[in-house]
Amino acid sequence: MTATYTVAVLGAGTMGSGIAAVMARAGHQTLLFDVEDDKLARGVETVHGFFDRSVALGKLDDARASGAKSRLAAVTDLTELGAADVVVEAVYEDLALKKDLFAQLDDVVSPSALLHTNTSTLSVTGIASGSRHPERVVGTHYCNPAPLMKLVEVAPGRHTADWAQKATLDFLDSLRKSAVITRDRPGFIVNRFLIPWENRCIAALESGLGSRESIDAAVTGALGHPMGPFRLLDVVGLDIHQQVATRLYEQLRDPRFFPPPMVERMVAAGELGRKTGRGFYTYDDTRLFGS
Repeated sequence: MTATYTVAVLGAGTMGSGIAAVMARAGHQTLLFDVEDDKLARGVETVHGFFDRSVALGKLDDARASGAKSRLAAVTDLTELGAADVVVEAVYEDLALKKDLFAQLDDVVSPSALLHTNTSTLSVTGIASGSRHPERVVGTHYCNPAPLMKLVEVAPGRHTADWAQKATLDFLDSLRKSAVITRDRPGFIVNRFLIPWENRCIAALESGLGSRESIDAAVTGALGHPMGPFRLLDVVGLDIHQQVATRLYEQLRDPRFFPPPMVERMVAAGELGRKTGRGFYTYDDTRLFGS
């Protein structure tokens, strides 16, 4: 029988709500934390919408969807996370913010609780330095959209203990996720390849090499990707792509990571992708995990 956990997810944005959906679907009691009431309410709505959509598509029955919803609770006070066996931090990519959260968690959760960071651009070791127990901090980067993608990158920090890495792999197995081990380096494996490639696709569109539809069709039809770059960028969010790409450029100083001018224009116009109803495509249904 698969073990069940109490999981706290910090941050109710795109990644946090997606990760919370993964936890609740897997049968774990899930605490979704955010300091902003409105953002937390939207996060819960996003998770519920994903389960409703899964039922409509025949991927989940009513009973399982209802059970998953019942396992999700909204939390605005860190002190309510004391029962958590695993904490997954998915807040904004700000090192000082993440370090401060982990420092606070030392006084809240059990000494045996695992502390995971979903960072994709910052140093796991740097984030873990905010904790008095860096040996239990592990990088777990969920590929976006988290409810639909099976891969999770596991990045041990410099002081991560072997037991914490093993326990993390066991936990991810309970989610039916596939884990790959990577070193604590900017972008890990996926974003080292993905961000420059997405930037090249955007630049190709901007230069008139092809339309958004033709480039997406070429990538899915010839390269076998399940989703074209522009559909994917609309799910991830152009603002998120801009943030990740810029942070990686700042660390690596490789021009391939710098986002093309089109990204800045789209973000300035509020065309962030599916969550705003318009990005490279337009959407009537703004639920992020609807497919």
